[in-house]
Amino acid sequence: MNSSDSDLQIAGDLLEVQHLLRPAREHPVTVAEFVGLARSIAADRELWAPLVQYDATSRWYHRLRTGPGYEVWLLSWVPGQGSGLHDHGPSSGVLTVLDGELTERTDRGKRTLGTGAQRVFAPGYLHEVVNDSLEPAVSLHVYYPGLTDMPMHTAQCAPAVATA
Repeated sequence: MNSSDSDLQIAGDLLEVQHLLRPAREHPVTVAEFVGLARSIAADRELWAPLVQYDATSRWYHRLRTGPGYEVWLLSWVPGQGSGLHDHGPSSGVLTVLDGELTERTDRGKRTLGTGAQRVFAPGYLHEVVNDSLEPAVSLHVYYPGLTDMPMHTAQCAPAVATA
């Protein structure tokens, strides 16, 4: 028997193995619990889908829930809409794509986020989120503490590519 045969290994997503998790606290306090909160809301399509609206003139958003020190926001994105380059001040967050596809741009490049994708970020994390697809998208955002400041920035996220 080698050492890997005696080690406990969990394949896949631990949050999908509900019987291994401790009972959920009434209010999340850890990053993992905020991720779990976002996933549980994402799974409850009957809760959020009827609320979604699409606005071609500006991004639509709706505060879905609040708790001790945190907020949960629902946002929609029609093709071409973006957040602009920003951070979240003193707030940490979890971004979850509920429907469609979004592109996140940072100083490290860009990342495509499809339905179910999640991003966790710390205070001061600088990014831009854009719907570069041809279909609308919906996302869920959990902020702790609640979002009180969203400074906008003017610098480009990804460095420009020089052409000869």
